[in-house]
Amino acid sequence: MTAKTARSDGRAFAIGGRMVGPGHPAYIVAELSANHAGDLDRALEIVRLAAETGVDAIKLQTYTADTLTIDCDGPHFRIEGGLWHGRTLYDLYQEAHTPWEWHEALFDEARRCGLRCFSTPFDASAVRFLEQFDPPVYKLASFEILDLELITAIAETGRPVIMSTGMSNLSEIAEAIHTFRAHGTRDLAVLRCVSSYPADPADFDLATIPNIAETFDVVSGLSDHSMGHTVALTAVALGAHVIEKHFIARRADGGPDSAFSMEPAEMKALVEAVRQAEAAIGRVRYGAGLAESGNVVFRRSIFAVADIAAGEPFTRENTRVIRPGHGLPPRDLPQVLGRRAARDIARGTPLRWPLVGGP
Repeated sequence: MTAKTARSDGRAFAIGGRMVGPGHPAYIVAELSANHAGDLDRALEIVRLAAETGVDAIKLQTYTADTLTIDCDGPHFRIEGGLWHGRTLYDLYQEAHTPWEWHEALFDEARRCGLRCFSTPFDASAVRFLEQFDPPVYKLASFEILDLELITAIAETGRPVIMSTGMSNLSEIAEAIHTFRAHGTRDLAVLRCVSSYPADPADFDLATIPNIAETFDVVSGLSDHSMGHTVALTAVALGAHVIEKHFIARRADGGPDSAFSMEPAEMKALVEAVRQAEAAIGRVRYGAGLAESGNVVFRRSIFAVADIAAGEPFTRENTRVIRPGHGLPPRDLPQVLGRRAARDIARGTPLRWPLVGGP
């Protein structure tokens, strides 16, 4: 099946042949963003390093400063507070954008490294441009969730979609999902996201993640701008099936997004921790597992603690509940006491019912 048609039962769906959703490992995405610092060689290095960490995909952003805003230094166009304080929108996006002429090389390098590559388009022209690369999925940025024209353009490709929610309220999210559905999107993942950079773990309200899945009948996940992997691991425990984190070769290289991006060793540790967390979550099960089966020695059971002759009664002096757990369970002791041994029983023998005679 192609990326446009692959589908499974329930909420889960395929991204480039990799199933995403309930019953499948979390889909982990490394976000390149502006971390290339205007250098194609650095961007290609980041793709190669991402492949070595074990992530599932590398994500680009496809826009130009002119498709996002205008070159104006008026007060409405100047950023107040945060990492980019004092900069104009145009200046920031001029520095941060990934040149469109790089995309072919980046997609090719990702494929060569065995990594899926896709992008966040920021207008319909970017969607049309990206179609030539046959991306396995599209991403809708949280700040674009009100742009129904962009949503329609993405939906009409028929490809799966990952959508971040950021500061969107419930009705805005519902409208975006409705628009996607109305224009052909079948496979959709919706991510909890905090639109601050870096994000404080206390601001995430990760309990929203399972609520997203239940409310909208979609795969849910997390776009994580916090440092470390505590937030991501907590999200996985709560049912996140997509995790996205910014990725950089070296934070010391600088750049607009470097302060909240993970280096290769950190991303590799995140991937390993997520896989361990998924293994730990497992399935609903009671009783001893395979790893516990040898620990019966630490349970109590009924043992003969003295030599008992055939016909001799079981008493509290010759019969006790002790470790290990190879005999009758402790709850059977009242039924054993006062009855007689069916044969000679040596001290240290675990009692079984064939050893227990009548009164």
